[in-house]
Amino acid sequence: MEAKLTKDIEEHIALFQKLRDGYLGEVEAIGRLLWKRLEQGHKILVAGNGGSAADAQHFAAELVGRYLVERRSLPAIALTTDTSILTAVGNDYGYDQVFSRQLEGLGREGDVFIGISTSGNSENLVRAMNSAKKIGVTNVALVGKGGGRMKPLADVALVVPSDHTPRIQEGQQWIWHTWCDLIDQFHG
Repeated sequence: MEAKLTKDIEEHIALFQKLRDGYLGEVEAIGRLLWKRLEQGHKILVAGNGGSAADAQHFAAELVGRYLVERRSLPAIALTTDTSILTAVGNDYGYDQVFSRQLEGLGREGDVFIGISTSGNSENLVRAMNSAKKIGVTNVALVGKGGGRMKPLADVALVVPSDHTPRIQEGQQWIWHTWCDLIDQFHG
């Protein structure tokens, strides 16, 4: 068991070294994009499935509430939280449309949609990105495993350099926490 735990930690460290050495500019550029759109009065819409849904909710909560510093509440919506919408759309249209229907109703030109996925292949996120494009919402894909089908749909894609789901999720959480930190810094 100790060997497995050591291997997990070594994989984590190797991933974060890759992020440090090759991805800081991308992380910062997306953080600046998010801040710019928020400052212009737009909102951030974010979604994912499973653990990525939890990340979407956590990210939105940090923006609406606060991350590390006191600042005004920022407009962010996790499209994963309204069970009435999710179940109604899932029942009436299919689960593959649970995020695209919400984007059609809530998204406005200039807003940003962030799709979080370890594989980049979730059909409901692919459809959401297509809907976002139609209404002028900027697509940000936060993905792993090479980016999948979401990467080419994104205006900006940040692909965590791993094929291992736990490591991808660890990297993604650091990335969106860093976006929160950058937004706090830009606000100050």
